[in-house]
Amino acid sequence: MRLAGRAVVVTGAGRGLGRMCAVRFAEEGADLVLVDAGGDIGGVPYPLATESQLERTAHLCRKAGATTLSVLADVRDTAAVTAAVDTALRRFDRIDVLVNNAGIAAPSGTPVHEITDDAWQLMLDVDLSGAWRMIRAVAPDMLRRREGSIINIASTAGLVGYRNFAAYVAAKHALVGLTKAAALDFAPLRVRVNAVCPGSVRDASHVEGRMLSEIARSLDVGADEYEQAFVTTQPMNTLVEPEDVAGAVLWLAGDDSRQVTGTTVTVDGGFTAR
Repeated sequence: MRLAGRAVVVTGAGRGLGRMCAVRFAEEGADLVLVDAGGDIGGVPYPLATESQLERTAHLCRKAGATTLSVLADVRDTAAVTAAVDTALRRFDRIDVLVNNAGIAAPSGTPVHEITDDAWQLMLDVDLSGAWRMIRAVAPDMLRRREGSIINIASTAGLVGYRNFAAYVAAKHALVGLTKAAALDFAPLRVRVNAVCPGSVRDASHVEGRMLSEIARSLDVGADEYEQAFVTTQPMNTLVEPEDVAGAVLWLAGDDSRQVTGTTVTVDGGFTAR
């Protein structure tokens, strides 16, 4: 029970990595504030997590023994973000850990000169500015108490380029930069900020993941074909599992990483080591 008595906020908690991280935190004794938009966003060409999926995450966390609070909030909306954090503080009186997981993979699949203004802005507003809004909202409590851990879920796209994914790559690179800058801002007051950069994560049914299939769709290839193509270029010859990423996030949240800040933990089976 490494996180007993701590309050953790996870964005994008409806499914996928957000759900996996939330369940692992619950198993380690944390109380959970589960944040998700709970519906589709105009311009995103695939269904996002629903309110019922968010409640499924909450159910799994409660089953593991956690006290949970579900909050519907779009990270593009400053007022909604502020209200979500205020609600979390009223319920638990503190926020010990923030996991900025909310993100979108598309609109993508076009060369940089064909990206529209709206598509570019949407990607940055969710994947970059959403994390910044959450950090801005939780930081005052953490800094006042001189403790806290913020973990941004970036991507290998925050470390290398991918063809036809310029907006996503730009957002994730900027998220890594935001991580480093915020870490330096907060270090004197013992608040840590780190990023996790997953490779392609398997769309595991138990977390209702679909990020890999949406990347494949953006490239106009089948999900099975894309998975096989990726595996053949991966040094460890396997996709990353949701549990692999959640384990890294859990480590960054706990006391074993108390001197770790401003860094990226890459969970990609060696993909970016080449």
